[in-house]
Amino acid sequence: MAENGKLKPAERMKIQRQAMPARDAGVRSRCFEEVNLGLPEQIAMEEAKRCLECKDRKCVTGCPVQIDIPAFVTRVAAGDFAGAAEVLLNDNALPGISGRVCPQEKQCEVLCIRAKKGEPVAIGYLERFVADWASEHRNGHVATLASPTGFKVAIVGSGPAGLTAAGELAKKGHEVTVFEAFHKPGGVLVYGIPEFRLPKEIVRKEVESLKAIGVKIECNVVIGRTYTIDDLMKEEGFQAVFIANGAGLPVFMGIPGENLKGVYSANEYLTRVNLMKAYEANSDTPVLRAKKAVVIGGGNTAMDGVRTARRLGADPATLVYRRSRAEMPARIEEVHHAEEEGVVFQMLTLPIEILGDEKGWVRGLKCQKMQLGEPDKSGRARPVPIPGSEFEIPCDVVVEAIGTRANPLLTQTTPDLKVNEKGYLVVDADNMTSKAGVFAGGDIVRGAATVILAMGDGKRTAATMDRYLKEKAQRHEGGSGKTGGAGIPSVGRQ
Repeated sequence: MAENGKLKPAERMKIQRQAMPARDAGVRSRCFEEVNLGLPEQIAMEEAKRCLECKDRKCVTGCPVQIDIPAFVTRVAAGDFAGAAEVLLNDNALPGISGRVCPQEKQCEVLCIRAKKGEPVAIGYLERFVADWASEHRNGHVATLASPTGFKVAIVGSGPAGLTAAGELAKKGHEVTVFEAFHKPGGVLVYGIPEFRLPKEIVRKEVESLKAIGVKIECNVVIGRTYTIDDLMKEEGFQAVFIANGAGLPVFMGIPGENLKGVYSANEYLTRVNLMKAYEANSDTPVLRAKKAVVIGGGNTAMDGVRTARRLGADPATLVYRRSRAEMPARIEEVHHAEEEGVVFQMLTLPIEILGDEKGWVRGLKCQKMQLGEPDKSGRARPVPIPGSEFEIPCDVVVEAIGTRANPLLTQTTPDLKVNEKGYLVVDADNMTSKAGVFAGGDIVRGAATVILAMGDGKRTAATMDRYLKEKAQRHEGGSGKTGGAGIPSVGRQ
């Protein structure tokens, strides 16, 4: 050991990656309690000691929200959990969320130097540990805020992009109001991600932390109906708007039988269960409890859907995916957990028709076997049908989890917002739209993606919006001699 008490690199390399304690598969496949249980303090410290404290901090470059990973990990290794929390919360408005659902294995951890000779540092596990420690021990600690600027900023949508931007802008001294269409804030964090992967209490606490620094949240407000973007800027006095309403319009395959009873989009299915708590016996929102369920897709949403169906009693709960396991975009950990819980994987299989009975209810899914051909535009092998390989999977519920697209309600009521051929908002390098003072980020710009990428958009755009507002104020002062954010006129793009 080195003289200063720190481990030498060779000693750190000998420490094996620590495992995340998890709820027993047989128990969790019948309930909605969280699967991963979190690292105990000593295990977290041991894992943190694996960090080599590299001078070339590649892990940070891989993080969409640019967390100072080595700084908080080093503090965990030393047992300075308060210091680690200070670093993490300064960089990340939603650490309890990203520590649970961010695909670290494809972001920061894949760039960890230790990954070249074994397992990377478990950055995601440590992030969750620090976030949970802070939630329990910091007793409502409020971040340091800049002096009030007088600017009013509207955020459309309270998902990961919107909440992140709200936190960043509030810390910079702006008056922030978030408008959410649903009756609870959180966006996809509450309607899309199941309780067993992201407990809603975690989301609630993160939202309360934002409220503690002055963020206002108004629910049951549909921008495009309750207010338009022009209403917010001309009537309600907001000098800038950040659109982060996601891409929640379901996509269907267009195969026969999709109008049968028992067919859900993943959005509807997961919203009923996650946000409306349809899994509870006294829920006001019903959901079909399949005896045999099939979920179509290979991403994280499909994995959430099939694991939810399993918990609602489906036996089997089958995942149908047209490519092989190697091409699945879902997180490796989620696939592993699903297998442990008894989910059946039907790979290289293409659904071609949903079959119904004489009463119009789903009775099965007709499929065709596939084989992998040449790579497509995504770089993955293209699935090619095998002639004469049709077969049926008996089921009474089918959930389609093949993607989403932008809801046109907002853009149709704001015609000067430019959209692309898929209906997503077009933005410049600063995430500003074609409308002056209106910015956008998250899925409404990039299409369905991960929580952490949306958070990254929110953080970057908040910095851009802050700069935009202050530059406008400076120009206005120079022209009139007046100060204050509220008096900034609406001007065109420059």
